[in-house]
Amino acid sequence: MNLAIVKYNAGNIQSVLFALERLGINAKVTDDKEELLSADKVIFPGVGAARSAMDSLKEKGLDKVIQQLQQPVLGICVGMQLLFEHSEESDTECLGIIPAKVKLFQSEIISPDIPIKVPQIGWNNLYNLKTNLFKDVPEQSFVYYVHSYYAEMNPYCIGTSDYGIEYCGAVQKVNFYGVQFHTEKSALVGEKILKNFLEL
Repeated sequence: MNLAIVKYNAGNIQSVLFALERLGINAKVTDDKEELLSADKVIFPGVGAARSAMDSLKEKGLDKVIQQLQQPVLGICVGMQLLFEHSEESDTECLGIIPAKVKLFQSEIISPDIPIKVPQIGWNNLYNLKTNLFKDVPEQSFVYYVHSYYAEMNPYCIGTSDYGIEYCGAVQKVNFYGVQFHTEKSALVGEKILKNFLEL
């Protein structure tokens, strides 16, 4: 399999590579347009801030490349958020593939009596699972999250989590998939989801 990982300054690339190695898969880390366009599948990881991530993509011309991809693409964490139209983080215009927005958890609004902690760090349930990305993944499985911003519920949501409010934990539009949680840190469940993506 020709698997490419998008190379830019916001990718949690090493941990994703380790997770793929555990599955016996070698991936090419690249910012080359032709290598990304010709790959069988593309993983779009991300950590950090949406604005700096988008700036890095634009600087390399990768924003336009990602929008052109026709093969299965998996955005992870910030990589998922950048698939959306807009993020409240630094008022950032994103890639516009998913017609919905990314918002900041506001603990005092969500739960004024028992404020939630922001960022959400740790294990949380994933439910309302749809599509083959979650083949043989049980409802209410635990996955590992680290995030202050969340994707609002939308028609393309294929997995839901709850942190004071319901939010979209996973999304799919045509060939673009995204997961807010870290598959590479989500133990056997995360490994299964990665394997399912590779088998799409």
